[in-house]
Amino acid sequence: MGIIIWILIALVALFALSAVLGIVVDLFIPVLVWAVIGWLSGQLMRGRGFGVLGNILLGLGGGVIGSVLFGLLGVGAGGLIGRIVAGVVGAVVLIFLVRTFSDNKEFGR
Repeated sequence: MGIIIWILIALVALFALSAVLGIVVDLFIPVLVWAVIGWLSGQLMRGRGFGVLGNILLGLGGGVIGSVLFGLLGVGAGGLIGRIVAGVVGAVVLIFLVRTFSDNKEFGR
């Protein structure tokens, strides 16, 4: 009877651990994609990235703007590559808008 209890405890622990790891992976992948989007747009507009946090934030904003723009144009951006392309386009637009309407003309240069 004692071995059955230990097996049940081990299964519950394994289930809990897999749930925690799933949450971590589900959060890590989008952040990684946002960082790639920010880095790529930084390469296009600046010749270098904006740092880890800057790339992640720029990628997040670019992803939102790019998906809205692609949606308005009726262009599908399916799959990982399509989302990265839409995000880079949105991030480039975001950098352009910030440069245009900001007093800080050095942003993105």
